[in-house]
Amino acid sequence: MSKMVATREAYGKALVELGKSNSQVVVLDADLSKSTKTADFAAVFPERFINIGIAEQNLIGTAAGLATTGKIPFASTFAVFATGRAFEQIRNSVAYTNLNVKIAATHAGITVGEDGGSHQSVEDIAIMRVLPNMTVFVPADEAETAGAIKAAAEIDGPVYIRLGRLGVPRVHGEDFRFSPGKGVVLREGKDAAIVAAGIMVSMALEAADILSGQGIEARVISMHTIKPLDEEIILSAARETGALVTAEEHSVIGGLGGAVCEAVGQSCPVPVKRVGLRDVFGESGKPADLLVKYGLTPEAIVIAVKEAISLKS
Repeated sequence: MSKMVATREAYGKALVELGKSNSQVVVLDADLSKSTKTADFAAVFPERFINIGIAEQNLIGTAAGLATTGKIPFASTFAVFATGRAFEQIRNSVAYTNLNVKIAATHAGITVGEDGGSHQSVEDIAIMRVLPNMTVFVPADEAETAGAIKAAAEIDGPVYIRLGRLGVPRVHGEDFRFSPGKGVVLREGKDAAIVAAGIMVSMALEAADILSGQGIEARVISMHTIKPLDEEIILSAARETGALVTAEEHSVIGGLGGAVCEAVGQSCPVPVKRVGLRDVFGESGKPADLLVKYGLTPEAIVIAVKEAISLKS
């Protein structure tokens, strides 16, 4: 097993490297810099860091103002606050005006753990995906996070980057190159395809190993970009395997699962099973226990793959 690194930790490191190469990058935080890891940037570039305080709407409004001056602002807080408390500012001040603001939201999903349902954002991908002009990244590991941060700075327009609290294994080799809007085939397979994002990518690979031992070869695709969605890789998987499973630490409504269903339903209808939260909020508990309770495990993916295969025409 590779070293477990949380994507929020990878974000902090990537910000520092980005700051060294691009003097226009500025970072804002809503009094959570130790948790979001923007404190790493603040330690190196204090003159380019602003602690807005516990005022998420002002966080986004200030970032929008900075973007109008040519700066590249990265605004960070927990995902539930970024997309919940500041939705109006994101919609009207950032997305509607197509300003160059990057929203890097940490502590997404139920693996926030003991903080409970009030802090566990399971709807943020859906909220951000529906906004015109918004790019949505959900990196799976340290390598995808570093690539997503670099790509976000190069994109001229709003970007939402979903990051997690929990350490995750590396799923990519040293030769990995992040390409916005392009999914990555991590494992080939002909019987079904698992399309996963975030922490569920490593679980999808575990599930594929289990399935292989049972004579089922599942393709595994890391879908680090939810919007724009790589419909080409999804439709190829649909045509070549005939069955899809999506896996995400998010509601099955409106996130990766919804996006994949929209793509295949319109162009290449095949059975799709969605692994995610079934229209419920999370609750307080240890992350590992919550993942089991809500069916976000390799074993749950295995069951979903078998169900999808059984529905092939």
